[in-house]
Amino acid sequence: MQYDQQDGGDGGPTTGGPATTGAPATDGGRRPARGPRGRKILIGGGLALALAAGGGAAYGFGLFSDMGDPVSFGKIQESAAAEDIRPGVLMPTGPKSAFVRTSRLPDGTQIAMTTLTGKKSGFTGDVWVWVPKEYDDPRYAKSGFPVLISLPGGRGYPKNYWGTGPGLGLQQAVIDGVKKGTSLPFILVMPVINADTKHHYDGSDIPGQPKMGTWMADDVPDFTRANFRTFTSRDGWAFMGSSSGGFGAFKHVLKYPDRFKAAIASGVDFVPDSPLWKGNRQAMDENNPEKLAELLIREGGPDVYISFQIGTKESGREQTEAFMREYGKGPVHTRLQVIQDGEHNGKSYVRGMREGSLEWISKVMQAPTPDPGVR
Repeated sequence: MQYDQQDGGDGGPTTGGPATTGAPATDGGRRPARGPRGRKILIGGGLALALAAGGGAAYGFGLFSDMGDPVSFGKIQESAAAEDIRPGVLMPTGPKSAFVRTSRLPDGTQIAMTTLTGKKSGFTGDVWVWVPKEYDDPRYAKSGFPVLISLPGGRGYPKNYWGTGPGLGLQQAVIDGVKKGTSLPFILVMPVINADTKHHYDGSDIPGQPKMGTWMADDVPDFTRANFRTFTSRDGWAFMGSSSGGFGAFKHVLKYPDRFKAAIASGVDFVPDSPLWKGNRQAMDENNPEKLAELLIREGGPDVYISFQIGTKESGREQTEAFMREYGKGPVHTRLQVIQDGEHNGKSYVRGMREGSLEWISKVMQAPTPDPGVR
């Protein structure tokens, strides 16, 4: 079965196959062409209707366009004096990245993109970021925020459909969850997960290949710390992902439990299977979730938390439940979110997050704390 990329399926530019089939056509990771600056004014009843509905609706109708314009996050954070920084909070370390706006949401928040060259991996790729409205609330100026590194399935290069397709609803799910008290206001960081359009890399450092494991486990968190208020503890760091991205998400939590605490992993495989391994069993075992879970259980921790998601209209439930029976013990805490009528695509997985996984992961992660003296 093929899935539309804009629906968060594991396809290419338009459609494609399973996560193991490779990657879509690419522009080589170049920054997208800048959108027209300023505003396009459309005359007529549609404009009046959109304006009457509010600014967010006007953007939704496509009447104004500032996509591609520079974006800066955290306008309030630099004012905090060193003595005011709370224990466990890390202010942005810099240097700041140059972001351009790619989307706006109805509540005024925005998704922006930058191109990152990882200092440790040497890989250059695009990263999309969304921060919740609370991030620029003066009450939280001295607080860190939890980070959810969000990985796409399928090709995962040169785009990350969680960032380029806000219509999948990931950002809105967090917004709605915060309002209901069922979600923390996560910073969503959405990097590419593969290095080209031809191969998949299992979110790993395959010998002789681009270091995509280092990119996601080291460079992307370092980039996040450089630009945003975060927590020093692993309690503020988690992954989510679908299909091949889900594999990378929970694999990283098992491999680096001292850095990351939890993951939401949807429609995943459970062993590395890229042909690029070329039978290198030792390197594969070092990135095999079964082997990593076994080691973590043997060492007695630290505790990690994994919420698997599976739709009733996709395969993989038996394999997921088998993994949970075998390795969901001791420090490896697992749960399963079954999505009724859910398919192997992003929209189904976001629905599963709304139905339980987002609330579950929020309970094990560190929350931002407002300053009681600020209104």
